Amino acid sequence: MLVDVTRAKPPTAAPDAPRRSATTRTAILEAARERFAADGYERATIRAIARDAGIDPSMVMRYYGNKEGLFAAAVAVNLDLPDPGALPHERIGHTLVAHFLRIWEGDGELTALLRVGATNEAGAQRMQRIFQEQLLPVVRQIHPDPEQAPVRAALVASQLLGLGLTRYVLRLPPAVALDREEIVAWLGPTLQRYLTAAHP
Repeated sequence: MLVDVTRAKPPTAAPDAPRRSATTRTAILEAARERFAADGYERATIRAIARDAGIDPSMVMRYYGNKEGLFAAAVAVNLDLPDPGALPHERIGHTLVAHFLRIWEGDGELTALLRVGATNEAGAQRMQRIFQEQLLPVVRQIHPDPEQAPVRAALVASQLLGLGLTRYVLRLPPAVALDREEIVAWLGPTLQRYLTAAHP
């Protein structure tokens, strides 16, 4: 009996292809966050991000389409704020400062977004959505007054974004030199006052 050796088996995907894809996506997003944080939105390029990730620029385009799509994926920030109802009332400010320090020192998403938001309208709008959808609802749980809650949330944001700007973007030496316990001790009472004190 003759065997038709010209009939090859159909190719099958390598079992580790999904793993390689996930690894590539992770490398692209990490490189993008670092590049957006360092250069801002306008100066960051797909070519530079691909070089940092060690891949061809066409791969970045394949996964994310363009720089806007890549930026949206790289800075999909979830603040994962604690439930204020589960916290001691007198320690809410301190807890929020410590929580944001962990975010700032995490994967770089918020730092990249802060740098871009200061110079780019799309980045600024994303920051505004985070304020409206994530921070403001938490502040409303602490201080439900419909007129005061937005103002108090804005004051909280001013402190936390100021911390991020001076310590992680501008890297002012005195701000960088502070240890986390000092920052919590300094800013915790300020946030506590913004959130819980009577209107001045």
